[in-house]
Amino acid sequence: MAGLGRAGAALKRGWNRLAVLIKAQMPKGLYARSLLIIVTPMVLLQAVVAFVFMERHWQTVTYRLSASVTQDIATLIEVYRTYPQDKDAATLRRIAMERQGLTLDFRHGEQLPSAGPKPFFSLLDSALSREIRRQIGKPFWIDTVGNSSLVEIRIQLEPGLILQVFARRSQAYASNSHIFLVWMVGTSLVLVGVAVAFLRNQIRPIQALADAAESFGKGRDVEGFRPRGAREVRRASHAFLEMKRRIERQMDQRTTMLAGVSHDLRTILTRFKLELALLDDSAEIDAMKKDVDEMSRMLEDYLAFARGDTGEQAAPTDMELLLEELRDEVERTGDTANVVFNGPPSVTVRPDAFKRLLHNLVANASRFADTVEITATRDARWFTVTVDDDGPGIPPEMRDEVFRPFLRLDDARNQNQGGSGLGLAIARDVARSHGGDITLSDSPLGGLRATVRVPV
Repeated sequence: MAGLGRAGAALKRGWNRLAVLIKAQMPKGLYARSLLIIVTPMVLLQAVVAFVFMERHWQTVTYRLSASVTQDIATLIEVYRTYPQDKDAATLRRIAMERQGLTLDFRHGEQLPSAGPKPFFSLLDSALSREIRRQIGKPFWIDTVGNSSLVEIRIQLEPGLILQVFARRSQAYASNSHIFLVWMVGTSLVLVGVAVAFLRNQIRPIQALADAAESFGKGRDVEGFRPRGAREVRRASHAFLEMKRRIERQMDQRTTMLAGVSHDLRTILTRFKLELALLDDSAEIDAMKKDVDEMSRMLEDYLAFARGDTGEQAAPTDMELLLEELRDEVERTGDTANVVFNGPPSVTVRPDAFKRLLHNLVANASRFADTVEITATRDARWFTVTVDDDGPGIPPEMRDEVFRPFLRLDDARNQNQGGSGLGLAIARDVARSHGGDITLSDSPLGGLRATVRVPV
């Protein structure tokens, strides 16, 4: 029982490995999978039907041809017995060759060869053997596989006398394999052509819906999209458009509300600044002015985080030029910045939003470090920017926490720095609105590395 259990477990593991291998080789796309689902059963059905029909026809024709060849041999044997005066059988050989297409010879003093292994799945061998036993009824030996174009038949007429006959294989055997192959290839091509033409039109609306959803997720315009295709695809498209309208309406409402809040708060802060400007200078007044300025900066950060720059449209942007501008801003603060760019510079993004993203990362690095290195790479699918610094860095267990709004890690960075704690949160929000993300890791410079990766 233990042996059976181990064998069953081994068989199960083998089956699982085979299933994993087959799954790995299967197509991943909906178009290829649908084509496979439609074409495979139809081709298999055609193969089975064609094989059964042609095999039966093939078998019937082969039996009839074998019977005809055997009948010709039986006739020659009868003639040989009837006219024994033809000792050398020259006339019989001539008749066999000219009238029946057979090569005839009489072998004296020989015995039948020993029976060899029967060919597997040989219809000709079984048909000839059956007909010789039925029509001639004498000991015989046949070779249907030794020569590809001839069939050799030996019949023992009497002890020490063997009749040897060579017949063309086509006389006793009908092969329809070429017809079967032509039928299978022809019907398969027709089925594949129809399936491809049908599925291509059905898959296009799904691809258009996926492209529209992806573009909308990246903040790009999808005005050219319209529902097409089958009823289910149209229903999904209408649901997407309705969702898009609800999101845009919510964004418009939020933008309108934020514009009103921004206007009212800026008005109050402007009055504060004017009132403070009318007062005499003193240490207390200077402190109040700094608080008002800090409040203005925090207000701008809060509104930027809440608004998310959603009203801006994506457009091709020269990223190399944008990074050079960021480097100049860093160097104006007295820090050192290096920029390296690889690949085509044009990337489709929301320019102002993406500039804010990179500015927040570079400003965050320059605030806590002396050296900043910016490396950008653009390939066929992704635009990647890494910002390295030589600052104190952030502990690995806190690198996800720093993206939370209003969170400041004073133990990790300079605790005397100001800010709202929204810089990284705004940066990640912009990156994700473009379909990408931001990750933090250790920098080769000894500080922190921020990596931005967005699809192009």
